[in-house]
Amino acid sequence: MSTSLFLSGIAASFGARPLFAGLDLTLAPGDVTALVGPNGAGKTTLLRIVAGEHAPDAGTVRLAPPDAEVGYLPQSVPAADESVLDYARRRTGVGPAHAEFEDAAAALASGDRGADEKYSRALDRWLSLGGADLEVRLAEVLARLDLDVPLDRPLGSLSGGQAARAALASILVSRYDLLLLDEPTNNLDRAGLEAITEFVRGLSSPVLIASHDRAFLDDVATGVLEIDSAQQAVNAYSGGWSDYRAAKTLARAQAQDAYETYAAQRADLVEQARRKTEWARQGRAKAARLGSGMQLEKKFREDRARRMDQRAARVRSAAERLPEVEQPRREWELRYAIAEAAGSAEVVLTLDRVVAAAGSFQVGPVTAQVARGDRVALVGPNGSGKTTLLRAVLGGDGPVSGRVSWGTRVALGTLDQGRDVISGPESLQEVVARALGESDLAGVRTLLAKFGLGAEQVERPCDSLSLGERTRAALAVLQGRAVNVLVLDEPTNHLDAAAIEQLEAALVAFGGTLLIVTHDQALLDALSPSALWAFAADAGRGTVTAT
Repeated sequence: MSTSLFLSGIAASFGARPLFAGLDLTLAPGDVTALVGPNGAGKTTLLRIVAGEHAPDAGTVRLAPPDAEVGYLPQSVPAADESVLDYARRRTGVGPAHAEFEDAAAALASGDRGADEKYSRALDRWLSLGGADLEVRLAEVLARLDLDVPLDRPLGSLSGGQAARAALASILVSRYDLLLLDEPTNNLDRAGLEAITEFVRGLSSPVLIASHDRAFLDDVATGVLEIDSAQQAVNAYSGGWSDYRAAKTLARAQAQDAYETYAAQRADLVEQARRKTEWARQGRAKAARLGSGMQLEKKFREDRARRMDQRAARVRSAAERLPEVEQPRREWELRYAIAEAAGSAEVVLTLDRVVAAAGSFQVGPVTAQVARGDRVALVGPNGSGKTTLLRAVLGGDGPVSGRVSWGTRVALGTLDQGRDVISGPESLQEVVARALGESDLAGVRTLLAKFGLGAEQVERPCDSLSLGERTRAALAVLQGRAVNVLVLDEPTNHLDAAAIEQLEAALVAFGGTLLIVTHDQALLDALSPSALWAFAADAGRGTVTAT
């Protein structure tokens, strides 16, 4: 089905805070539009509006044809007891379509009036969504992604990397007329990135993607829609990420030049008017000091002062008539630094034949030592055990066997993949205050404000925050207390591009010890790791080679 999307005058807000207004967009078949902007700008809200899950404050959403199937695939955390197949059925829409088809078949068997038409529509929908061969295609995709698990395997029994590949598979087998993707590359390894890039490139249906993955957007996007919360504007650009950044940089430079030209012209006219007014004042003062016998000269000076006042008025009027050019607003930028504690002992961490497990999956044994100042990168495909090993090292699940020994004077800072440190029903300021051991809530609010988390976020329950906001809050915790060892699991996930660049600079400047899991090659290149722990997995077991 050839599908187009038309958005006209869309406006949305979060509580009393406006997100965007007057948003217009047309997506035609083959268009891949990247939705970009800082965290909290409203990208997910817009996706939900298009999906029909959230009503806009104003504007209209129109599909052509009206019955086109819209697939919204958010950053979804599957239920622990949901099987791989059931998860794919739900995400692809095949599950609900199959239930509708069974209801229609039952109505047809009962001879209900109009049941034949209902049955025909339900069958067509189930077939168009790929229900007839979903299991076969899903098995093929899982094999291509090297995820060798039964389709009835509960997702809760998979490692984080394996669950990421199952989520990717649910996208790759989807057959929607319009596809909405929210941060689809988070947690994906290189093979996963290549798979989703190939999938999006091969679609003939329109796609709207919220993502901060610059390389991915350069590969797939035909256009960029920016929600600029600082300027309260929505801007459209053609091309991918690099084209967008170049056009935005040029536009910002032109806007600044236009403002500076206007400001200089106005200042020059105002100064001219001031000088003429001053000359007129001096002329009247001199005229007032002349004696009664100098009436002609006095009148001459007064006339000249009056003419000077008139010229000053004309110049002031010219200044007021200049077409006003607003000064470009200065965009908020995350200024991030990591507070460093005094140095730890020379030996920071020792692993002695450590075996870690997630369900039936095991990784190890691992024997390695981390010295003070080391930068250790944990690299390898999803599902090979990186997060599983980190959890054992940090004491969350503990190792199945072997020994984990931390050195003395270690001041540890962590960022887990699920951002669990910032979660739960309590308010953000309460959770951060507890994490920092801080009773001064005013100081906590000041710290969070530096990370773009203001009054509308600090009193909200953590679970109601976006993953980007939770990530920034977790980074605030790391800045709020001194550390000398960092353990970071996919720290760039859910961050916008500007925040990623700030985090990268802070990690490069950090003089302590670092263990990091990331698939962001640019970040790894900038960090220049001193050691690599290379992970691989086969037949339900992970191996690690430390170099």
